[in-house]
Amino acid sequence: MAKNDKRVQVTLECTTCKRRNYITMKNKLNDRERIEMNKYCKWDRAHTLHKETR
Repeated sequence: MAKNDKRVQVTLECTTCKRRNYITMKNKLNDRERIEMNKYCKWDRAHTLHKETR
């Protein structure tokens, strides 16, 4: 079976240290905009805003 093209893999980048910490999946049809999440950054040792990169 071919993999479904509706879900894509995206990388999340920390807004304070600018490092790419997380890789996650998102549904391209339901979430058209870039996603933003509060995630833990191990370099900042705090929960910071992470944004999707291209």
